[in-house]
Amino acid sequence: MAFACSIPQKALSKQTPLELRAGLRHTARMTTSPASLSVVIPVYNEEPNVAALAQKLHAALAGIGRAYEIILVDDGSRDGTWEHLKSACAAYPHFRLIRFRRNFGQTAAMSAGIDAARHDVIVTLDADLQNDPADIPRLLAEMETNDYAVVSGWRKDRKDPFLNRRLPSMIANGLISNITGVKLHDYGCTLKAYRRDVLQGVRLYGEMHRFIPALCSWVGGDIAEVVVTHHPRLAGKSKYGIGRTFRVILDLFTVKFLLRFTGGPMQLFGKFAFFFGGLGALMLGVVLFDQVIDLVGADHLNLIKRPFWVITPFMLLAFSMQFLSMGLLAEVQIRTYHESQAKPIYSIRETFDSSGA
Repeated sequence: MAFACSIPQKALSKQTPLELRAGLRHTARMTTSPASLSVVIPVYNEEPNVAALAQKLHAALAGIGRAYEIILVDDGSRDGTWEHLKSACAAYPHFRLIRFRRNFGQTAAMSAGIDAARHDVIVTLDADLQNDPADIPRLLAEMETNDYAVVSGWRKDRKDPFLNRRLPSMIANGLISNITGVKLHDYGCTLKAYRRDVLQGVRLYGEMHRFIPALCSWVGGDIAEVVVTHHPRLAGKSKYGIGRTFRVILDLFTVKFLLRFTGGPMQLFGKFAFFFGGLGALMLGVVLFDQVIDLVGADHLNLIKRPFWVITPFMLLAFSMQFLSMGLLAEVQIRTYHESQAKPIYSIRETFDSSGA
């Protein structure tokens, strides 16, 4: 079962933070049949799940009929996760391990895995075994059959508590869908498949990993949603909670700005400047008109003697100048951002590859 929504492509005239290589975008002809697959999995304190995860990944991908690699990023785990990952590497082929020096967060771990990926399609997955690796071929089939750029998992029958997990997720999904314009039932599902070309210009910070489909929509391409299996967590402790909701909302404002105003922040600040400036000019016009009436001796309100009508217009005009100045400064910063070199949001301690990786 698939739920698809078309994302219109936009012609781009210059580089932006979301597409660093101008002119490169997804088309059906370019990547109709991807020949290889990279699976990226952030891992943090998942010692009890590593062995079963490795076995399920191998079972799901060994007969997939294409070259593949499995990149597991240890996000500074404090238990025995790294040793168990190395054991899995020794037992199965095509595994690649990245270990952070400390815990940088899920977004940084996902970014490191995407940066290290070498193949045509990138699939992201959680390490807690609530998502099933056996669903990966289903996402790939949907992508290749209908030439989608992104295929997102939808945990329609989600096995999580309602109040502290599902309810906040439902609210967040509604907000993200309406603000970004990319309608998905389940932004929080990590199980997603992306064509490599739509991910190459995406830079992730904060909690932005959940917004990747919206960021990819800016580059162009169709997005589909596929119902996937969801299991209850059997081992380990969940890293998600209602406390993350506030960080997600703050990052949502950032994503909206990136999607709408990155190419010209003056378009945003200028609207506020015109609003306050126009209101201030209108009030000054009323005061001046009142003075003209006073000169001809007509009955009037004598607004010039009322502090509100004298102070407020000048305050509004000051707001207008402030927003214009902010817009100009933002334009300078955006151009500096475009031309500066990207700095990594993580630090790698060591790597480890299995045979065939």
